[in-house]
Amino acid sequence: MLFYANDFNCISGEALACTLQGELDDVNQAVTAARKAFKCWSTLSCHVRARHLYNLARTIQKHQRLFSVIETLDNGKPIRESRDFDIPTVVRHVYHHAGWAELRDSELNGWSPLGVVGAIVPWNFPLMLLIWKVCPALAMGNTVVLKPATLTRLSSLLFAEICAEAGLPPGVLNVVTGSGELGSQLAQHPDVDKVAFTGSTEVGRVLRRVTAGSGKALSLELGGKSPFIVFDSADLDSAVEGLVDAIWFNQGQVCSAGSVLLAQESVWEILIMRLKTRMVKLHLGSGIEKSVDMGPLVDETQRKTVESMVKEAQAEGAQVYQIWEGLPSSGPYYPPTLITGLSTTSRCVMEEIFGPVLVALPFRTAKEAIALGNNTRYGLSASVWTENVSLAFEVASSLQAGTVWINAHNLFDAASGFGGVKESGYGRDGGKEGLFEFVRPTWAVRAKPMLQAEGNLEKFGSSFDKPPIPTGKNQEVSGTPSVDRSYKLYIGGVQCRPDSGYSRPVVSASDGSVLAYIPDGGRKDIRNAVESANKALSGWQKKGPHVRAQILYYLAENLEQRVDEFSRALSIQSSMPKEEAQKEVDLSVARLFHWAALCDKFGGTIQETPIHGFTLCCREPVGVIGIICPDEKPLLSFISLMGAAIARGNTTVMVPSGKNPLPALALYQVLETSDLPGGVVNIVCGEVDQLTRHLTLHSNVQSVWYFGTEEGSRFVEWGSAENLKRTWVNNGVTRDWNSATQGSGEEFLLHATQCKNVWLPGGEIFAN
Repeated sequence: MLFYANDFNCISGEALACTLQGELDDVNQAVTAARKAFKCWSTLSCHVRARHLYNLARTIQKHQRLFSVIETLDNGKPIRESRDFDIPTVVRHVYHHAGWAELRDSELNGWSPLGVVGAIVPWNFPLMLLIWKVCPALAMGNTVVLKPATLTRLSSLLFAEICAEAGLPPGVLNVVTGSGELGSQLAQHPDVDKVAFTGSTEVGRVLRRVTAGSGKALSLELGGKSPFIVFDSADLDSAVEGLVDAIWFNQGQVCSAGSVLLAQESVWEILIMRLKTRMVKLHLGSGIEKSVDMGPLVDETQRKTVESMVKEAQAEGAQVYQIWEGLPSSGPYYPPTLITGLSTTSRCVMEEIFGPVLVALPFRTAKEAIALGNNTRYGLSASVWTENVSLAFEVASSLQAGTVWINAHNLFDAASGFGGVKESGYGRDGGKEGLFEFVRPTWAVRAKPMLQAEGNLEKFGSSFDKPPIPTGKNQEVSGTPSVDRSYKLYIGGVQCRPDSGYSRPVVSASDGSVLAYIPDGGRKDIRNAVESANKALSGWQKKGPHVRAQILYYLAENLEQRVDEFSRALSIQSSMPKEEAQKEVDLSVARLFHWAALCDKFGGTIQETPIHGFTLCCREPVGVIGIICPDEKPLLSFISLMGAAIARGNTTVMVPSGKNPLPALALYQVLETSDLPGGVVNIVCGEVDQLTRHLTLHSNVQSVWYFGTEEGSRFVEWGSAENLKRTWVNNGVTRDWNSATQGSGEEFLLHATQCKNVWLPGGEIFAN
């Protein structure tokens, strides 16, 4: 039985078309078709795939007027924006990724396509955002099942027709329309290898939980609350025009909207006055009219949401300035709004409004501006307005955002990745960095664990098993006792005992005898370690890449002086031959050299965007990374993971192997003698599941790397949804840590960094 739903004209409210309401069977058919097509599409030559994308770009250009009109009627945005921004950006992305399709095997050697991609896109940029998902996916050899937004389906269906007209093979792109529940069904489909989502933070959390432990790759481009920072050294007239583009573009229904104006006190009054004068000149009306600056919101529900938040601000005592003149009497229109007089904790300051509402706050100093700009759970974008270039770059580097524009806002291009940090998600759309969202290392195979009931996840690592009571060691009475060695935790550069006061036995793999007792760390120890890591983070990043490299070289030098000691410990605890144990230590030394060499060779690049100026891709540290190490190769795996993280300026909380922790615990003596600042590496041992739980749920940990069981991998991904921290898990699949590809490949660097794109347009001499 077929079910249909109307697509409405956002401007007049009239029905535009009747579209199918897809069901689970339709999702199954689409995924099956995509899987079948993948076998052929992924084996085509790079040149053939590039030709297909090139033809698609040409075909879109032939129908760009039709696309513009449909976008405006379906979404409500002004035709000027859909015609002059959306569609040209779409065409640019297809051409750009036709180039990447041609170059995949040379530029991404050692990487392979994921398989079937489930793409779920929102209603604010229906065509542009689907292109951001589809183009890199197809260029890398994947096939796609697309779920457009419930409210705006028409451009997606037209795009499917255009793909057929351009000769794209059947099954390479599939479109299923329906309710929001259909998107969840697509994300949970067992034969979908990757979910690419743009939408709200709340839905992003849901997708993180329902895909946890499935082996699927996931990228999330979520909400934002972007600061628009104006210094007294700015060109104020340019800043006012920038504000118009930042907050009233697409009626403010933009995740990167500059919805919080931060203005320096010395120019606060004049800037607000000029802004109010400019707001009066905004023309509201039907988006199909060429002279309109703002059209209606997407529907009445969205208008009521915006209105309720503004009324809440008024109830708090805020001053609300609105332009009601010229507002159409019918339709979901909302006037351009400026709110002042709110506290920094107000909901309108902290939460995404997603409408034409600007909140303004004053600041005194640059440090205060940075603090206010970062005082949000989001981190999608920001803009800095000043004629002082050194100030602009210093503020840009200090802001926690995926994109920072200098003297501009809402600039986008296919050559520059776009995406966020914190609760704005992870992953990038566009640029070479965006391609890695749709590939995996060639040696890797997607794990498909047997998923258990979600209720079990809430209990993971929550039970506490008291360590066994010591039984003593058999030793002849006449013998001279050896001096007992006390292993400790390593937190903030200091050896310390666990808060619990308990110890755990470590047994020999050969005969089960007790080799030593180690500290039994717990929640408070993790808390202390995370605090130390956060305190050390800024200083470690400021050390600079050369100093970090020298410390890693020094670590390698000091470890090599103790090769015999570590080899003997590995051999005794793991029952491995001495030759194999020594090889592991030697490889560990070499691995430190490898990461030392990369301290200053993965910092970013210049993006080749069309602007007259520069677009810089800066690969910044992720922050504090919690790392749970595997049981196999206990020293080499520990050093491989630790080295990658700290080489790129992160600090770490390390949980060593549960079965073979002694080599890692002995390592802190090497760390102490190698000039490593306290807090950069913290080591907490104990019951691994319990420590994994505490790290995953800690709000001040920015990423968790987990190499353990299927169940633990699923919990890390599920638990990370709370603050949407990044994760890297193995889903219970072991890797060859001896291999340079598997033990120190490019994926380590990608997980240890996040891209910030800084745009600096010119225009002082030659206009953009």
